[in-house]
Amino acid sequence: MTFADWIAEPVNWAFLAIALPTLFCGFRVVTARNVVHAALFLVATMGGVAALFLLLSAEFVAWALVLIYVGAVIILLLFGIMITRAPTGIDWTLSGEQQIIPGVLALALFALITWASLEAFGTSTLTVVGEGSSTELLGRMLVTRFVIPFEVVGFVLLGALIGGITIARRDLTPLEEEQRGAV
Repeated sequence: MTFADWIAEPVNWAFLAIALPTLFCGFRVVTARNVVHAALFLVATMGGVAALFLLLSAEFVAWALVLIYVGAVIILLLFGIMITRAPTGIDWTLSGEQQIIPGVLALALFALITWASLEAFGTSTLTVVGEGSSTELLGRMLVTRFVIPFEVVGFVLLGALIGGITIARRDLTPLEEEQRGAV
C-alpha cells in the first residue's frame, strides 16, 4: 500500500486528526515543567487513545480507559499532588545536562518499539470481523483467563492509594516547617 492509497481512505484522515494531537499531548506530558499541566496533558492523551480505540470499534475498551484512567487514576494523581503540598512549579535545580541522557534513552526506546512493531506486523492491514469487540467476551476473559493480572492491578492501585495517604498525613518536622515557610 502506497502513501497515496493510504491517504485516500477517509478513516485515515480521522486517524490523523486524532493521532497527531494525541502525540503532541503525550510529548507535552514528559516535557511540561509543571506537574499539574503534565497531568492535564495526560488526560488529553488518554482521551485521544480512547478515541483511537473507538475508531477500532473497541467501544468497551475505550470507555473503560476513560472511566478508569481519566476518571480515577488521574484524579487520584491530582488529589495526591494537592494533598501532599508538593511543589508544582519549575524545578530550577535540573540542568540541561540532566535531561540529555533521559532524552536519548526515550528516543532509543521509541526506535526499538517502532522497529519491533514493523518487524512483527509489517504491511499487514487490520480487518474488522463482525461488529467490533464483544463486551461479553472481554468480561469473561477478565474473570477467567486474566483474573490474576486484574487482581494484581487492583492491589497495586490500592498500594498507591495507601502510600499517597501515608505521605499526605505525615507530619512535618520543625526543620521542614521552617524550610517551607522560607519558600
